Amino acid sequence: MQITISNDTGSTAKVALVGKLDIAGAEVVALPLATLAGGKTGVIVDLAGVTFVASIGLRHLVLASRAVSRRGGKLVLVNPTDMVRDALVTSGLAELMPIVATESEAYALLG
Repeated sequence: MQITISNDTGSTAKVALVGKLDIAGAEVVALPLATLAGGKTGVIVDLAGVTFVASIGLRHLVLASRAVSRRGGKLVLVNPTDMVRDALVTSGLAELMPIVATESEAYALLG
């Protein structure tokens, strides 16, 4: 799993994930996501490069989303693959975290 963090200077950060969000991948993203969620009011997670997501990966997204929400912010998921979108919808997480197709839609949601 590769994680790239950009646009990190203001209240919003963008995170791009590439690879499998399985046990090993979740270990890679856990600390960076938690750190951003604790300090930002907007987090955009680009999932276009994620080819697989396991329950532990979903858990880290939920934890980050809840941390941002407690601060009055929002975590938005952008452009997941069909398989990842199906996992998010089936697990009910699509109701917790907005899923959009483009980065501009994500920024619009964050206001």
